[in-house]
Amino acid sequence: MDAREMKVKAAQAALAYVEDGMRLGIGTGSTADEFVRLLAEKVHEGFKVEGVPTSERTARLCVELGVPLRSLDELPELDLTIDGADEVDANLTLIKGGGGALLREKIVAAASSRMIVIADESKLVGMLGAYPLPIEINPFGQTATQIAIEKAASRLGLSGELKLRKSGADVFTTDGGHYIFDASFGRIPDADALSAELNFIPGVVEHGLFIHMASLAIIAGEAGARTLEAK
Repeated sequence: MDAREMKVKAAQAALAYVEDGMRLGIGTGSTADEFVRLLAEKVHEGFKVEGVPTSERTARLCVELGVPLRSLDELPELDLTIDGADEVDANLTLIKGGGGALLREKIVAAASSRMIVIADESKLVGMLGAYPLPIEINPFGQTATQIAIEKAASRLGLSGELKLRKSGADVFTTDGGHYIFDASFGRIPDADALSAELNFIPGVVEHGLFIHMASLAIIAGEAGARTLEAK
């Protein structure tokens, strides 16, 4: 089973948690894309859902495939969000934002009664941090914000390159008009402490640590899909 097949398996398992008539947060990324494709098949068969996309990319795919969409202002309280992750640990703490949609992903997840994460087994880790942590920042004062992030990390014994994300030769810009630093800490022993430090920095709009947000993870591997529940 290749990586795409594993993503499809995880998406198929997640679809079983989606009930007719649900208000659904729809995530961003390659695994979430597979979920959208499977969801669209059910919609074409008469399944009723209203989806809130977490990115313009996801919105375009949903429109293309015929999945009904609403804005979060129209549906401010959601039943369920299905989304992928870049890393998942045993406590279902996540690193997200590899696709650049972490702010909207977190807003949508927070508006949902439940969040289910779908991923292939390569995303399951013993400790977060091997995947660079996306930190979304306001473009104004980016150097000052970078210095503040580096100092905050140092207080926690963390070090590593903060790299401004690029899209070709240009700076990558999120759907909200922000920039992203990818922080290569290598290991994050205390996600709660790092989250608190980053939230204290005015120039940080949001970060990719999702803590106490996912209640279930569906992890697909060679043997099929298995579920992990938050401890």
